Amino acid sequence: MTNAVEDRLAELGLTLPDAPAPAANYVPFARSGNQIFISGQLPNGPDGLITGKLGADLDVAAGAEAARLCALSLLAQARAAADGDLSRVRLVKLVGFVNSTPDFGDQPKVVNGASDLMVDVLGEKGRHARSAVSAGALPFGVAVEIEAIFELP
Repeated sequence: MTNAVEDRLAELGLTLPDAPAPAANYVPFARSGNQIFISGQLPNGPDGLITGKLGADLDVAAGAEAARLCALSLLAQARAAADGDLSRVRLVKLVGFVNSTPDFGDQPKVVNGASDLMVDVLGEKGRHARSAVSAGALPFGVAVEIEAIFELP
């Protein structure tokens, strides 16, 4: 039997990374009832972490790409939490933290990189509530950090 979500990832030319290990004393995800709370994921690309500050070092497009990388890691964690079957999950909420200058106001456009990817991959199960907020600094100087709540209906 085929998995529609895995098929959709292949159609989009996307490969999920291995679910990243936590960088400190916490778990990558925690299940409570039918909800999966996924710890903040960092933008890890082929050349390492995407660092910089929006409004100074990076533009909206670069920030959105960093958010997209976070979303791929969120999906990898969700797949691990759902025993390898992403077709079982529904995204409930994303919270995006954008490393930005005080005058930068396009945090929602940056976090759209993650939101758009979730809908592209999960379809209606990828529509979600969301917050997109500015942060003066993020771990390791990354541009974006995104956490999520998924549901296993």
